[in-house]
Amino acid sequence: MRKVKVAVIGAGSISDMHMQSYQNNEKAELYAVVDFNEERAKEKAEKFNARTYYCRLEDVFANEEIDAVSICTWNNTHAEISIAALNAGKHVLVEKPLSTSVESALEIEEAVKRSGKVLQVGFVRRYDMNAQLLKQFIDAGDLGDIYYAKASCLRRLGNPGGWFADKERSGGGPLIDLGVHVIDLCWYLMGCPKVKTVSGNTYNKLGNRANVKNLSFYKAADYDPGKNTVEDLANAIIRFENGASLMVDVSFTLHAKKEELSVKLYGDKGGAEVEPQLSIVTEKHDTILNVSPQIDKLSFDFKQGFQNEIDHFISSVLGEKETLSPVQDGVEMMKILCGIYESAQQGREIEY
Repeated sequence: MRKVKVAVIGAGSISDMHMQSYQNNEKAELYAVVDFNEERAKEKAEKFNARTYYCRLEDVFANEEIDAVSICTWNNTHAEISIAALNAGKHVLVEKPLSTSVESALEIEEAVKRSGKVLQVGFVRRYDMNAQLLKQFIDAGDLGDIYYAKASCLRRLGNPGGWFADKERSGGGPLIDLGVHVIDLCWYLMGCPKVKTVSGNTYNKLGNRANVKNLSFYKAADYDPGKNTVEDLANAIIRFENGASLMVDVSFTLHAKKEELSVKLYGDKGGAEVEPQLSIVTEKHDTILNVSPQIDKLSFDFKQGFQNEIDHFISSVLGEKETLSPVQDGVEMMKILCGIYESAQQGREIEY
């Protein structure tokens, strides 16, 4: 069986999850690692047994042996690289978010239509076993009509700095980095209804808090305590055309007692929590029941989630499956994210 030959573009920290997942997939071959930093590209290629490495995108796109690419670069490069890859006849897995604007997201969608190639947006939470299990319950009607969802991803001290803290490269802070995951997870489980209105707020009050001692946090490779142009906190209420609504708040830094990660959905027949642990709330014999499924892991399995995502991408490239996160969903998510930023900037509700 011919293997799908893949090049991973961008050799930063998240690329490790892509590379090891391709390594573990018997239908895929990690053909190349691509990074403008030659030393880093070579190091990652050797670490994950890639056939070669490149420092120029042109070399990747000109290589007819390469079937697909994983894009793990700065957010503001996603659109340009995705379109170039599609135009070169490559299938694309692009890390979230799809881009940094609705306009560029629509350009990617057009490129997908022209090329006929698979583009999968890296909404990794969709591919986790917990999300797929809960979706089975939802699709079977066990929760009824889901009319409300609520998600929080709050860090008390967790601005990674570097490109994450540079709005020009990242497109924003915790909303576009963390919020995209929990918003998408809720939206996906709600059935991906069309967004109608968005009302949001962003706050730049605390900065990166480089002064804080005795509490460690993840720092990007290019961490610079002197540079931070993204929000500390964002919150929003999103209304959908079907009448459902979603409330969300996310932070890089906040005067909070502890970190908080929660994802909750409410329907007219039952409810569910995906975070911090999967739990279903239902009603039987006039009694409310908390149902805890017996599964290997009740919370998100980071490593397995990426493996499932990569496996699904390879299957989609081979025509065995349809992707769970197509370009159209990436475009709709950009409408939501950009709508929140626009609403915060203008101090009014944004209507689509």
